Amino acid sequence: MAAVAAGGLVGKGRDISLAALQRHDPYINRIVDVASQVALYTFGHRANEWEKTDVEGTLFVYTRSASPKHGFTIMNRLSMENRTEPITKDLDFQLQDPFLLYRNARYEETETPVRRQTV
Repeated sequence: MAAVAAGGLVGKGRDISLAALQRHDPYINRIVDVASQVALYTFGHRANEWEKTDVEGTLFVYTRSASPKHGFTIMNRLSMENRTEPITKDLDFQLQDPFLLYRNARYEETETPVRRQTV
C-alpha cells in the first residue's frame, strides 16, 4: 500500500487526519499509510466462523515518537470506540489479499481480518 495512492490523503486532508489521531495519542507524529474503508471481523473459535464487529472506518498506519514506534488505528464510523493496536513483536500479521489478518497478545484466541472495501 502506498500512503498517498492508497488513502488519497495529501496536504490539508493529511494534516486534519493527523490532528484527529493526535487527539487520541499525542505521540503520533506521521501517517505512513491509509486505507479509506475497512471492516473488522473476529474469529469465533466456538462457532468456527468470522463475525463482523461494530468497528468500520478508515485505517491509519502511523509512526510514534515514543515506544512502541508504530501502530495502527481504525477510526470507527459506527461508534465512538476506535480500534487501536500498537505494532510490537507480539503482533502477528498475515496478508491474504484483500484481507490483513492479525493476532495480538491480548486476544490470543482471536484473529482479526481487516478487509478493504471498495466504495
